[in-house]
Amino acid sequence: MMHGNSTLVRLRTSVTSAAFASALLAMTSLAHAQPVHSGADHGDAGPGGFADLAEKVGPAVIGVAAKVVAADDDDSPDRSLGPDGSDQDMPGQVVPGPGRRGNMPKPTEMTSIGSGFFISADGYAVTNNHLLAGSDTADIRTSDNKVYKAKVLGKDSVSDLALLKVDGRTDFTYVKLADQSPRAGDWVLAAGNSFGLGNTFNAGIVSARARDLETGPSEDFVQIDARINRGDSGGPSFNVNGEVIGVNSMIVSPSGGSVGVAFAIPADTVKMVVPQLKEKGAVTRGWMGAEVQSVTPDVAESLGANNRRGAVVVGVQNGGPAAKAGLKRGDVITSVNDEPIKSANELTKKVHAAAPGTSVKLSMVRDNAQNSLNVTVGKLAQSQAPAGLPK
Repeated sequence: MMHGNSTLVRLRTSVTSAAFASALLAMTSLAHAQPVHSGADHGDAGPGGFADLAEKVGPAVIGVAAKVVAADDDDSPDRSLGPDGSDQDMPGQVVPGPGRRGNMPKPTEMTSIGSGFFISADGYAVTNNHLLAGSDTADIRTSDNKVYKAKVLGKDSVSDLALLKVDGRTDFTYVKLADQSPRAGDWVLAAGNSFGLGNTFNAGIVSARARDLETGPSEDFVQIDARINRGDSGGPSFNVNGEVIGVNSMIVSPSGGSVGVAFAIPADTVKMVVPQLKEKGAVTRGWMGAEVQSVTPDVAESLGANNRRGAVVVGVQNGGPAAKAGLKRGDVITSVNDEPIKSANELTKKVHAAAPGTSVKLSMVRDNAQNSLNVTVGKLAQSQAPAGLPK
């Protein structure tokens, strides 16, 4: 939950189509078609410099541009989540276009600019879903200043990941996803297309792991303090071995600018999502049709409950799996298949991991009495997965 006036900001930037060609000219010309490894041990790099690492991974980092259309009621191409979880317009991001809003032009088509990175020599690349909106193609610019047309093979709004494919080459430099999760305090090198200027690197450390934002997507995040700016969405954050530990996605900021609190989608999530996007263009997740929030001391007190961990049901969708199973508003779910949960995020992850059509056992507290029921899990549709915590 965000406090005060801070907001969760998605880090794409938007410009006119003509600006894209000139915006990425600063990229360095380096190319080697092989996975990157710096030779350093985990955690060994220090503040002496990251030049060798940046030189090695730089050719795998790409600029991504996609033409997107703003909704009629969307006055800004870039959105953020406010302290209460509601959408808020971000200032200074409106691009002149057809239509009018009072005396101001209202955009209908714009170019969304962000970042990405190759994960294979034959042109598969990862970026953020929110950069692409309804686009089926994207333009990418590599570090040798070549522009390619990429197909959007698949998008996933829950994880905010998308998979691109560039045809015609089998010698792209690519990077690997890390097998080892980072530790708080590890060095990190964040890369991206800051403000559409081209390859940009910023060093920092991992501030926290498994950060649960509550108001954002249901996946856990790696929190880093490296400076992440607009246009860096979809870019990789590297460990000292040149392996991707996360995909830059959003920041917390009172102003829309970087204040050293950034969030990356963990490599483990990328490993789960990308193969499904490659195979079928979407991710299959379980769904039970209930809105939940984590049990906090205040929530527990309002419910008169002794249990201070779990997820309280705040809404049940009519006709959904939870409603059919008898789940009710105010129920406090404490475990799934006899595995205890501590938060709404944990419940979400377990439900998402369940195969549609299978049954899960929910243990819960109702009216201060222990109870349980079985829910036959449905399939989560993309339309059922907006920003927030879809269940």
